[in-house]
Amino acid sequence: MPASIRPFMGATPYAGGVTFRVWAPFASSIAVAGSFNGWSPTATPLASEGNGRWSTDVPGIGHGEQYRFVVTNRDSGTSLSRNDPYAREMSGSNGNSVIARANFRWTCQGYTTPAWNEMVIYELHVGTFSFDSTHPAGRGTFDSVVGKLEYLTALGINVIEIMASGEFPTDRSWGYNQSYMFAIESSYGGPNGFRKLVDEAHKRGIAVIFDVVYNHVGPFDNDLWQFDGWSQDGHGGIYFYNDWRRATPWGETRPDYGRPEVRAYCRDNALRWLEQRFVDGLRWDATSWIRNVYGDDNDPAHDIPDGWSLMQWINGLLRERQPWKLSIAEDMQDNPWLTKSVAEGGAGFVAQWAAGFVHPIRAAITAGSDGERDMQAVSDAVSQRFNGDGFQRVIYTESHDEVAANNGNARVPDAIWPGNAGSYFAKKRSTLGAALVFTAPGIPMIFQGQEFLEDRPFDDAVELDWRKLKWFDGIRLLYRDLIRLRRNLGGNTRGLCGQGIHLHHVNQADKLIAFHRWDQGGPGDDVLVVANFGSRGYDSYTIGMPRAGLWKVRFNSDWRGYSPDFCDTLGYDTTAGDDGRDGMAYSGNVGIGAYSALILSQ
Repeated sequence: MPASIRPFMGATPYAGGVTFRVWAPFASSIAVAGSFNGWSPTATPLASEGNGRWSTDVPGIGHGEQYRFVVTNRDSGTSLSRNDPYAREMSGSNGNSVIARANFRWTCQGYTTPAWNEMVIYELHVGTFSFDSTHPAGRGTFDSVVGKLEYLTALGINVIEIMASGEFPTDRSWGYNQSYMFAIESSYGGPNGFRKLVDEAHKRGIAVIFDVVYNHVGPFDNDLWQFDGWSQDGHGGIYFYNDWRRATPWGETRPDYGRPEVRAYCRDNALRWLEQRFVDGLRWDATSWIRNVYGDDNDPAHDIPDGWSLMQWINGLLRERQPWKLSIAEDMQDNPWLTKSVAEGGAGFVAQWAAGFVHPIRAAITAGSDGERDMQAVSDAVSQRFNGDGFQRVIYTESHDEVAANNGNARVPDAIWPGNAGSYFAKKRSTLGAALVFTAPGIPMIFQGQEFLEDRPFDDAVELDWRKLKWFDGIRLLYRDLIRLRRNLGGNTRGLCGQGIHLHHVNQADKLIAFHRWDQGGPGDDVLVVANFGSRGYDSYTIGMPRAGLWKVRFNSDWRGYSPDFCDTLGYDTTAGDDGRDGMAYSGNVGIGAYSALILSQ
């Protein structure tokens, strides 16, 4: 059969047949065996295109057919059965490639991705967020996530971040050990299940961010390993570094970012999620391991320039083609060059997970005594920004990494009081941390179940304990109120969507801070946040204020409606007079409870 003149890699249906194309530069011959030819290893050969790629058009077949490539190595003559690196669907991670169906009917119309400065992210793991009783394994699926979208809408969430869901070994995983990055995990519902989730989320105004993993592959059920039989010194072959750069904490499977075909493989994957599966952004896993062999900063001897340029290339394409979508780095080094533009020499990410926020804030709220709480560290965490832009960071107190027992971590309420996460102190200080997540500059994020005080560490075999939604519904209400204020849904806290911050009050002795937030300034815009990290409450506490006149309390985390054991300390409306304080022209008195936060605006 002649080589195909049609485009694209992998298996691409056309009217009347399917085009197959694969990259295998060290092959002497390639055929495709499948359910359509009785799995014959010779009946359907591919022709060489002369550039390491092989292709052919196969008429009379279509969606649903299973297939594998039969690759014969040119040196040894060994025949290898390989799944398609570009397979869009799999029968399982150790099964066969499937010609994916493209018969999904999109129904959402008029959807627009939320503005970055108005986003609130809810990170979730499909397999454990909500179990699906109709699924053979009884675990979570895309359909069971769809069943909770109305709940998330009522909470105020307008972005969901889906933990990595490329096809991975077995039916249980965090997802970051994907074997086939183009195929959606079959146990979750496959490509159409994912399309349905995106479509249903968009109907409700909820954006979808998808986690991608380009720092390693597998390592198990990994047909990319020595794909066409070639390797150097027995290492990974054409898709991987075969020298000292191959090593990662997850196996010797770091992609070779210098090979044009491997770079194209990662680019094509990113663009598929954004342009063909219509997600609103990507969160890149462990980018420090793409740019440095050991995941380090300030280590030029072990940097990987090809990895840096790969990130620049893909992010540059995204900015050109869909500039309203996000590209987020999970780097955890707080390196401002990650979020500098490509034109400036940066990696071009829109935002990065902020280690400089989560670690100081968690330390302050989980410390055993008030004396251990460092208000200057809290102040620095709240004020942190990259390249002068507060929204170049994603801020949180819980993520899948920060609450996983495998990482030696715990949910915040359990870290505050192990074994007694429903206690007064665990509720008060965990929600104080949440108040800073929603009032500090940045894109706020919470992890599944955080809003109803889930205390069990993240485990990819354990469903969220949805009973806690009833037990701690007041805490859910607190999160809902914070989210409404953060998104300015009431029209009187626009400053929380703005860049402006002035942290003007830091009381190390009594453990209080206060800061002013604004966008353009003025009534309905200027916001004042007061946070008490101490065990003492105040009927009257004086702080500097940015404007004269009446300031109304929009949120008081000590309200007994959030929990019957809260103290209900009166957080009263206050009038700012012209008696300056804290370097501000005006001042006023507030009432604030122990381990509590107030949000005021005019």
